[in-house]
Amino acid sequence: MKRVSATETVKYLKKEVGVCGWVNRRRDHGGVVFLDLRDRSGILQVVCSSKLAKDIKEEDVLAINGKVRKRPPEMINPNLETGKIELEASRIEVLTKAESLPFDLKTQELKVSLPTLLDFRPITLRHPKSKAIFRVQEEIIDSFRKNMKDLDFFEFQAPTIVPVATEGGAEVFPVKYFDYTAYLAQSPQLYKQILVGVFEKVFTVTKAYRAEPSVTTRHLCEYISLDMEMGFIDSWEDLMDICQILIYNILSDVKENCKEELKMFGQEVSGLGEPVPRLKLREAQQIIFERTRRDNRKEPDLTPEDEKEICQWAKEKKKTDLVFITHFPAKKRPFYTYPDPEDPEYTLSFDLLYRGIEIVTGGQRIHEYEKLVKNITKFGLKKKNLEFYLQAFKYGMPPEGGFALGAERITKQILGLENLREASFFPRDMGRIDQRLTTLKTKRKK
Repeated sequence: MKRVSATETVKYLKKEVGVCGWVNRRRDHGGVVFLDLRDRSGILQVVCSSKLAKDIKEEDVLAINGKVRKRPPEMINPNLETGKIELEASRIEVLTKAESLPFDLKTQELKVSLPTLLDFRPITLRHPKSKAIFRVQEEIIDSFRKNMKDLDFFEFQAPTIVPVATEGGAEVFPVKYFDYTAYLAQSPQLYKQILVGVFEKVFTVTKAYRAEPSVTTRHLCEYISLDMEMGFIDSWEDLMDICQILIYNILSDVKENCKEELKMFGQEVSGLGEPVPRLKLREAQQIIFERTRRDNRKEPDLTPEDEKEICQWAKEKKKTDLVFITHFPAKKRPFYTYPDPEDPEYTLSFDLLYRGIEIVTGGQRIHEYEKLVKNITKFGLKKKNLEFYLQAFKYGMPPEGGFALGAERITKQILGLENLREASFFPRDMGRIDQRLTTLKTKRKK
Protein backbone atom coordinates (compact mmCIF):
# COMPACT_ATOMS: atom_id res chain seq x y z
CA MET A 1 0.00 0.00 0.00
CA LYS A 2 1.33 3.44 -0.94
CA ARG A 3 2.58 5.43 2.03
CA VAL A 4 1.08 8.84 2.83
CA SER A 5 2.39 11.32 5.39
CA ALA A 6 0.67 11.80 8.75
CA THR A 7 -0.89 15.13 7.85
CA GLU A 8 -2.00 13.92 4.41
CA THR A 9 -4.34 11.40 6.04
CA VAL A 10 -6.96 14.15 6.53
CA LYS A 11 -7.60 13.87 2.76
CA TYR A 12 -8.39 10.15 3.00
CA LEU A 13 -11.41 10.00 5.32
CA LYS A 14 -13.03 6.53 5.27
CA LYS A 15 -10.23 5.21 3.05
CA GLU A 16 -7.44 2.68 3.60
CA VAL A 17 -3.94 4.16 3.83
CA GLY A 18 -0.43 3.20 4.82
CA VAL A 19 1.67 5.34 7.14
CA CYS A 20 5.18 5.04 8.58
CA GLY A 21 6.94 6.74 11.46
CA TRP A 22 8.14 6.68 15.05
CA VAL A 23 6.01 6.03 18.13
CA ASN A 24 5.92 9.40 19.86
CA ARG A 25 3.68 8.23 22.69
CA ARG A 26 1.76 5.11 23.76
CA ARG A 27 -1.42 5.19 25.85
CA ASP A 28 -3.20 2.03 27.02
CA HIS A 29 -6.93 2.09 27.83
CA GLY A 30 -8.13 -1.40 28.65
CA GLY A 31 -7.94 -3.47 25.51
CA VAL A 32 -7.49 -0.41 23.31
CA VAL A 33 -4.10 1.22 22.62
CA PHE A 34 -3.56 4.72 21.26
CA LEU A 35 -0.27 5.35 19.46
CA ASP A 36 0.84 8.85 18.48
CA LEU A 37 2.78 8.20 15.29
CA ARG A 38 5.35 10.87 14.34
CA ASP A 39 6.78 11.49 10.89
CA ARG A 40 8.34 14.47 9.14
CA SER A 41 4.94 16.14 8.67
CA GLY A 42 3.50 15.84 12.17
CA ILE A 43 1.58 13.55 14.54
CA LEU A 44 -1.21 11.07 13.77
CA GLN A 45 -3.25 9.21 16.38
CA VAL A 46 -3.49 5.48 15.68
CA VAL A 47 -6.07 3.23 17.39
CA CYS A 48 -5.41 -0.48 17.68
CA SER A 49 -5.94 -3.52 19.86
CA SER A 50 -3.49 -4.39 22.63
CA LYS A 51 -2.71 -7.59 20.71
CA LEU A 52 -1.75 -5.64 17.59
CA ALA A 53 0.36 -3.24 19.67
CA LYS A 54 2.06 -5.96 21.71
CA ASP A 55 5.58 -4.96 22.88
CA ILE A 56 5.48 -1.67 20.94
CA LYS A 57 7.07 1.25 22.79
CA GLU A 58 8.22 4.83 22.22
CA GLU A 59 10.59 5.47 19.29
CA ASP A 60 9.92 2.07 17.70
CA VAL A 61 9.70 2.56 13.92
CA LEU A 62 6.44 1.24 12.45
CA ALA A 63 4.65 0.72 9.16
CA ILE A 64 0.86 0.76 9.70
CA ASN A 65 -2.09 0.06 7.42
CA GLY A 66 -5.59 1.10 8.40
CA LYS A 67 -8.71 3.15 7.73
CA VAL A 68 -8.98 6.87 8.39
CA ARG A 69 -12.02 7.80 10.47
CA LYS A 70 -13.38 10.80 12.34
CA ARG A 71 -12.57 11.10 16.01
CA PRO A 72 -15.45 11.23 18.48
CA PRO A 73 -16.24 14.92 19.23
CA GLU A 74 -14.92 14.66 22.79
CA MET A 75 -11.53 13.37 21.50
CA ILE A 76 -10.83 16.12 18.95
CA ASN A 77 -7.43 17.75 19.49
CA PRO A 78 -7.45 21.34 18.13
CA ASN A 79 -3.67 21.58 18.58
CA LEU A 80 -2.96 18.95 15.92
CA GLU A 81 -3.36 19.31 12.16
CA THR A 82 -4.76 15.75 12.26
CA GLY A 83 -6.74 16.44 15.43
CA LYS A 84 -10.17 15.64 13.92
CA ILE A 85 -9.26 12.21 12.56
CA GLU A 86 -7.47 9.02 13.60
CA LEU A 87 -6.27 5.85 11.95
CA GLU A 88 -7.90 2.54 12.89
CA ALA A 89 -5.03 0.10 12.41
CA SER A 90 -5.57 -3.23 10.68
CA ARG A 91 -1.90 -4.17 10.36
CA ILE A 92 1.29 -3.05 12.14
CA GLU A 93 4.80 -3.97 11.06
CA VAL A 94 7.68 -3.18 13.37
CA LEU A 95 10.47 -1.94 11.10
CA THR A 96 12.96 -1.28 13.92
CA LYS A 97 12.89 -1.72 17.69
CA ALA A 98 14.24 1.14 19.80
CA GLU A 99 15.98 0.98 23.16
CA SER A 100 14.51 2.84 26.13
CA LEU A 101 15.14 6.58 25.96
CA PRO A 102 17.62 8.12 28.43
CA PHE A 103 15.13 10.98 29.08
CA ASP A 104 11.55 11.95 28.26
CA LEU A 105 11.00 13.40 24.79
CA LYS A 106 7.25 13.90 25.32
CA THR A 107 7.51 16.92 27.59
CA GLN A 108 6.77 20.38 26.20
CA GLU A 109 10.20 21.55 27.34
CA LEU A 110 13.21 19.27 26.93
CA LYS A 111 14.44 19.30 30.51
CA VAL A 112 18.11 18.48 30.08
CA SER A 113 21.31 20.47 30.56
CA LEU A 114 23.18 21.87 27.56
CA PRO A 115 25.95 19.22 27.79
CA THR A 116 23.31 16.47 27.83
CA LEU A 117 21.44 18.16 24.96
CA LEU A 118 24.60 17.96 22.86
CA ASP A 119 25.91 14.60 24.12
CA PHE A 120 22.64 13.02 22.94
CA ARG A 121 22.19 15.21 19.85
CA PRO A 122 20.90 12.43 17.55
CA ILE A 123 18.02 11.96 20.02
CA THR A 124 17.38 15.49 21.31
CA LEU A 125 16.99 16.78 17.75
CA ARG A 126 13.78 14.73 17.62
CA HIS A 127 12.11 16.95 20.23
CA PRO A 128 9.53 19.36 18.71
CA LYS A 129 11.31 22.47 19.99
CA SER A 130 14.67 21.31 18.63
CA LYS A 131 13.11 20.70 15.23
CA ALA A 132 11.42 24.10 15.38
CA ILE A 133 14.79 25.84 15.76
CA PHE A 134 16.01 24.42 12.48
CA ARG A 135 12.76 25.04 10.64
CA VAL A 136 13.31 28.72 11.49
CA GLN A 137 16.94 28.49 10.40
CA GLU A 138 15.91 26.86 7.12
CA GLU A 139 13.51 29.77 6.52
CA ILE A 140 16.31 32.28 7.21
CA ILE A 141 18.63 30.61 4.69
CA ASP A 142 15.89 30.13 2.09
CA SER A 143 14.85 33.78 2.45
CA PHE A 144 18.43 34.96 2.06
CA ARG A 145 18.88 32.89 -1.09
CA LYS A 146 15.52 33.96 -2.54
CA ASN A 147 16.23 37.65 -1.90
CA MET A 148 19.66 37.44 -3.45
CA LYS A 149 18.23 35.76 -6.54
CA ASP A 150 15.47 38.38 -6.76
CA LEU A 151 18.19 41.07 -6.73
CA ASP A 152 19.96 39.29 -9.62
CA PHE A 153 22.92 37.98 -7.60
CA PHE A 154 24.85 34.94 -8.86
CA GLU A 155 25.29 32.04 -6.44
CA PHE A 156 28.66 30.32 -6.16
CA GLN A 157 30.12 27.63 -3.89
CA ALA A 158 33.12 28.83 -1.91
CA PRO A 159 36.11 26.59 -1.14
CA THR A 160 36.71 25.83 2.52
CA ILE A 161 40.36 24.70 2.20
CA VAL A 162 42.49 27.76 1.53
CA PRO A 163 46.23 28.49 1.20
CA VAL A 164 46.36 31.53 3.51
CA ALA A 165 44.44 32.97 6.44
CA THR A 166 41.65 35.06 4.88
CA GLU A 167 41.46 37.60 7.69
CA GLY A 168 45.06 37.33 8.88
CA GLY A 169 45.74 36.65 12.55
CA ALA A 170 46.20 33.37 14.35
CA GLU A 171 42.56 32.28 14.63
CA VAL A 172 42.82 29.63 11.91
CA PHE A 173 42.70 25.84 11.78
CA PRO A 174 45.73 24.42 9.92
CA VAL A 175 45.08 21.40 7.70
CA LYS A 176 47.66 18.87 6.49
CA TYR A 177 47.25 19.09 2.73
CA PHE A 178 49.41 16.33 1.29
CA ASP A 179 52.97 17.63 1.93
CA TYR A 180 51.79 21.18 2.58
CA THR A 181 49.97 23.22 5.21
CA ALA A 182 46.60 24.71 4.28
CA TYR A 183 43.82 26.22 6.41
CA LEU A 184 40.09 26.02 6.93
CA ALA A 185 38.58 29.23 5.55
CA GLN A 186 37.73 31.96 8.04
CA SER A 187 35.30 33.29 5.43
CA PRO A 188 34.72 33.17 1.65
CA GLN A 189 35.82 36.82 1.47
CA LEU A 190 38.71 36.61 -1.01
CA TYR A 191 36.76 34.39 -3.40
CA LYS A 192 33.62 36.49 -3.45
CA GLN A 193 35.76 39.57 -4.19
CA ILE A 194 37.48 37.74 -7.05
CA LEU A 195 34.09 36.80 -8.48
CA VAL A 196 32.85 40.39 -8.41
CA GLY A 197 35.30 40.78 -11.31
CA VAL A 198 33.38 38.06 -13.15
CA PHE A 199 29.68 38.29 -12.22
CA GLU A 200 29.53 41.73 -10.48
CA LYS A 201 26.97 40.55 -7.87
CA VAL A 202 27.58 37.25 -6.05
CA PHE A 203 26.50 35.36 -2.96
CA THR A 204 27.19 32.08 -1.22
CA VAL A 205 25.88 29.99 1.67
CA THR A 206 28.90 28.29 3.18
CA LYS A 207 30.64 27.07 6.30
CA ALA A 208 33.31 29.26 7.89
CA TYR A 209 35.80 28.44 10.65
CA ARG A 210 37.26 30.50 13.49
CA ALA A 211 39.77 29.05 15.93
CA GLU A 212 38.73 31.45 18.66
CA PRO A 213 40.00 30.22 22.05
CA SER A 214 36.80 31.20 23.86
CA VAL A 215 33.86 29.36 25.34
CA THR A 216 30.94 31.77 25.33
CA THR A 217 27.23 31.63 24.57
CA ARG A 218 27.81 33.54 21.31
CA HIS A 219 30.77 31.85 19.57
CA LEU A 220 31.18 28.72 17.45
CA CYS A 221 34.27 27.36 15.73
CA GLU A 222 32.22 26.36 12.68
CA TYR A 223 29.23 28.39 11.54
CA ILE A 224 27.00 29.04 8.53
CA SER A 225 27.95 32.26 6.73
CA LEU A 226 25.49 33.95 4.36
CA ASP A 227 27.76 36.11 2.22
CA MET A 228 27.17 38.67 -0.54
CA GLU A 229 29.47 40.96 -2.51
CA MET A 230 28.70 43.49 -5.26
CA GLY A 231 30.55 45.80 -7.61
CA PHE A 232 29.83 49.25 -9.03
CA ILE A 233 28.51 50.65 -5.75
CA ASP A 234 27.99 54.42 -5.71
CA SER A 235 28.52 54.62 -1.95
CA TRP A 236 29.36 52.24 0.86
CA GLU A 237 25.98 53.17 2.31
CA ASP A 238 24.38 51.29 -0.62
CA LEU A 239 25.45 48.15 1.23
CA MET A 240 23.57 49.12 4.37
CA ASP A 241 20.50 49.94 2.28
CA ILE A 242 20.53 46.44 0.78
CA CYS A 243 21.32 44.88 4.16
CA GLN A 244 18.32 46.58 5.75
CA ILE A 245 15.98 45.37 2.99
CA LEU A 246 17.42 41.87 3.23
CA ILE A 247 17.08 41.62 7.02
CA TYR A 248 13.56 43.05 6.96
CA ASN A 249 12.58 40.47 4.33
CA ILE A 250 14.18 37.59 6.25
CA LEU A 251 12.46 38.58 9.50
CA SER A 252 9.15 39.11 7.68
CA ASP A 253 9.41 35.67 6.06
CA VAL A 254 10.06 34.07 9.45
CA LYS A 255 7.12 35.99 10.92
CA GLU A 256 4.83 34.83 8.12
CA ASN A 257 6.01 31.24 7.63
CA CYS A 258 7.10 30.16 11.12
CA LYS A 259 4.12 31.17 13.24
CA GLU A 260 3.93 27.87 15.12
CA GLU A 261 7.67 27.80 15.79
CA LEU A 262 7.65 31.37 17.13
CA LYS A 263 4.66 30.50 19.31
CA MET A 264 6.51 27.51 20.78
CA PHE A 265 9.28 29.84 21.98
CA GLY A 266 6.95 32.67 23.02
CA GLN A 267 8.62 35.04 20.54
CA GLU A 268 7.41 37.70 18.15
CA VAL A 269 9.13 39.37 15.22
CA SER A 270 8.64 43.08 15.79
CA GLY A 271 10.34 46.45 15.43
CA LEU A 272 10.41 46.46 11.61
CA GLY A 273 8.44 49.66 11.01
CA GLU A 274 11.21 52.24 11.41
CA PRO A 275 14.40 52.84 9.39
CA VAL A 276 17.33 51.19 11.13
CA PRO A 277 19.39 53.87 12.97
CA ARG A 278 23.02 54.31 11.90
CA LEU A 279 25.56 55.34 14.52
CA LYS A 280 29.31 55.71 14.27
CA LEU A 281 31.14 53.58 16.82
CA ARG A 282 32.22 56.61 18.84
CA GLU A 283 28.67 58.01 18.79
CA ALA A 284 27.31 54.72 20.11
CA GLN A 285 29.96 54.59 22.83
CA GLN A 286 29.09 58.16 23.88
CA ILE A 287 25.40 57.23 24.16
CA ILE A 288 26.33 54.18 26.24
CA PHE A 289 28.53 56.32 28.49
CA GLU A 290 25.70 58.80 29.04
CA ARG A 291 23.24 56.01 29.84
CA THR A 292 25.45 53.83 32.04
CA ARG A 293 28.57 55.86 32.95
CA ARG A 294 30.52 52.88 31.60
CA ASP A 295 33.40 54.49 29.74
CA ASN A 296 34.52 52.47 26.71
CA ARG A 297 34.80 55.49 24.43
CA LYS A 298 38.36 54.68 23.34
CA GLU A 299 37.85 50.96 22.77
CA PRO A 300 38.13 49.66 19.16
CA ASP A 301 34.85 47.72 19.37
CA LEU A 302 31.69 47.34 21.42
CA THR A 303 31.77 44.92 24.34
CA PRO A 304 28.91 42.39 24.64
CA GLU A 305 27.39 44.61 27.35
CA ASP A 306 27.69 47.62 25.06
CA GLU A 307 25.93 45.78 22.23
CA LYS A 308 23.02 45.00 24.52
CA GLU A 309 22.87 48.58 25.80
CA ILE A 310 22.85 50.25 22.38
CA CYS A 311 20.15 47.84 21.21
CA GLN A 312 18.11 48.79 24.25
CA TRP A 313 18.58 52.44 23.28
CA ALA A 314 17.37 51.66 19.74
CA LYS A 315 14.33 49.86 21.14
CA GLU A 316 13.43 52.75 23.44
CA LYS A 317 14.24 55.70 21.20
CA LYS A 318 13.74 54.35 17.67
CA LYS A 319 11.20 51.55 18.23
CA THR A 320 13.37 48.97 16.48
CA ASP A 321 15.31 45.84 17.44
CA LEU A 322 18.06 46.72 14.93
CA VAL A 323 20.90 49.23 14.86
CA PHE A 324 23.86 49.79 12.50
CA ILE A 325 27.24 50.62 14.05
CA THR A 326 29.71 52.12 11.54
CA HIS A 327 33.27 53.47 11.25
CA PHE A 328 35.28 50.88 13.13
CA PRO A 329 39.03 51.61 13.55
CA ALA A 330 41.18 50.45 10.64
CA LYS A 331 43.37 48.41 12.98
CA LYS A 332 40.30 46.41 14.05
CA ARG A 333 39.16 45.50 10.52
CA PRO A 334 40.77 43.22 7.88
CA PHE A 335 43.38 44.53 5.42
CA TYR A 336 40.90 44.86 2.53
CA THR A 337 38.53 47.27 4.37
CA TYR A 338 38.28 50.73 2.82
CA PRO A 339 39.50 53.61 5.05
CA ASP A 340 37.26 56.62 5.49
CA PRO A 341 38.74 59.34 3.20
CA GLU A 342 37.77 61.98 5.76
CA ASP A 343 39.44 60.13 8.65
CA PRO A 344 41.68 57.23 7.55
CA GLU A 345 42.01 55.92 11.10
CA TYR A 346 38.45 54.67 10.70
CA THR A 347 36.85 52.53 7.99
CA LEU A 348 33.76 52.52 5.80
CA SER A 349 32.54 49.42 7.58
CA PHE A 350 29.56 48.43 9.67
CA ASP A 351 28.02 45.87 11.98
CA LEU A 352 24.29 45.29 12.26
CA LEU A 353 23.13 44.47 15.79
CA TYR A 354 19.87 42.67 16.53
CA ARG A 355 18.44 42.31 20.02
CA GLY A 356 21.82 42.75 21.67
CA ILE A 357 24.26 40.93 19.40
CA GLU A 358 26.04 41.52 16.09
CA ILE A 359 24.47 39.46 13.27
CA VAL A 360 25.99 41.14 10.17
CA THR A 361 29.45 42.50 9.37
CA GLY A 362 30.29 44.34 6.17
CA GLY A 363 31.65 47.38 4.41
CA GLN A 364 33.36 48.77 1.35
CA ARG A 365 36.55 47.04 0.18
CA ILE A 366 39.75 48.50 -1.24
CA HIS A 367 39.50 47.95 -5.01
CA GLU A 368 42.62 49.83 -6.19
CA TYR A 369 45.56 47.44 -6.69
CA GLU A 370 48.36 49.68 -5.39
CA LYS A 371 46.39 50.76 -2.34
CA LEU A 372 45.53 47.13 -1.55
CA VAL A 373 49.17 46.02 -1.85
CA LYS A 374 50.21 48.86 0.45
CA ASN A 375 47.64 47.80 3.03
CA ILE A 376 48.74 44.17 2.86
CA THR A 377 52.26 45.26 3.80
CA LYS A 378 50.94 47.61 6.48
CA PHE A 379 49.07 44.73 8.12
CA GLY A 380 52.23 42.61 8.23
CA LEU A 381 51.05 40.16 5.56
CA LYS A 382 53.11 38.81 2.67
CA LYS A 383 52.14 39.96 -0.82
CA LYS A 384 53.44 36.70 -2.35
CA ASN A 385 50.88 34.73 -0.33
CA LEU A 386 48.06 36.79 -1.83
CA GLU A 387 49.20 37.00 -5.47
CA PHE A 388 46.36 34.76 -6.65
CA TYR A 389 43.78 37.05 -5.01
CA LEU A 390 45.55 40.21 -6.20
CA GLN A 391 45.18 39.23 -9.87
CA ALA A 392 41.53 40.29 -9.72
CA PHE A 393 42.57 43.82 -8.71
CA LYS A 394 45.69 44.10 -10.87
CA TYR A 395 43.55 43.66 -13.95
CA GLY A 396 40.65 45.94 -13.02
CA MET A 397 38.09 45.88 -10.19
CA PRO A 398 35.17 48.33 -9.74
CA PRO A 399 34.29 49.99 -6.43
CA GLU A 400 32.79 47.16 -4.42
CA GLY A 401 31.78 45.84 -1.04
CA GLY A 402 29.66 43.32 0.75
CA PHE A 403 28.61 41.79 4.01
CA ALA A 404 28.02 38.46 5.75
CA LEU A 405 25.22 37.23 8.01
CA GLY A 406 25.61 34.57 10.70
CA ALA A 407 22.71 32.13 10.32
CA GLU A 408 23.03 30.68 13.82
CA ARG A 409 23.16 34.09 15.47
CA ILE A 410 20.02 35.29 13.68
CA THR A 411 18.26 32.07 14.67
CA LYS A 412 19.35 32.46 18.29
CA GLN A 413 18.14 36.04 18.53
CA ILE A 414 14.80 35.45 16.82
CA LEU A 415 13.94 32.57 19.17
CA GLY A 416 15.56 34.00 22.30
CA LEU A 417 17.86 31.01 22.78
CA GLU A 418 20.33 31.12 25.66
CA ASN A 419 23.27 29.59 23.81
CA LEU A 420 24.38 29.71 20.18
CA ARG A 421 25.09 25.97 20.30
CA GLU A 422 21.35 25.33 20.41
CA ALA A 423 21.11 26.90 16.93
CA SER A 424 23.68 24.55 15.40
CA PHE A 425 22.76 21.00 14.42
CA PHE A 426 26.18 19.67 15.42
CA PRO A 427 28.13 22.47 17.12
CA ARG A 428 31.91 22.68 17.12
CA ASP A 429 33.64 24.54 19.91
CA MET A 430 36.81 24.27 21.99
CA GLY A 431 35.42 21.34 23.95
CA ARG A 432 33.38 19.41 21.41
CA ILE A 433 33.44 17.75 18.01
CA ASP A 434 30.17 15.85 18.51
CA GLN A 435 31.76 14.05 21.47
CA ARG A 436 33.36 16.02 24.25
CA LEU A 437 37.07 16.41 23.55
CA THR A 438 37.96 15.81 27.20
CA THR A 439 36.28 12.40 26.91
CA LEU A 440 38.19 11.59 23.73
CA LYS A 441 41.48 12.63 25.33
CA THR A 442 40.80 10.38 28.34
CA LYS A 443 40.04 7.43 26.06
CA ARG A 444 43.26 7.95 24.10
CA LYS A 445 45.31 7.97 27.30
CA LYS A 446 43.85 4.62 28.26
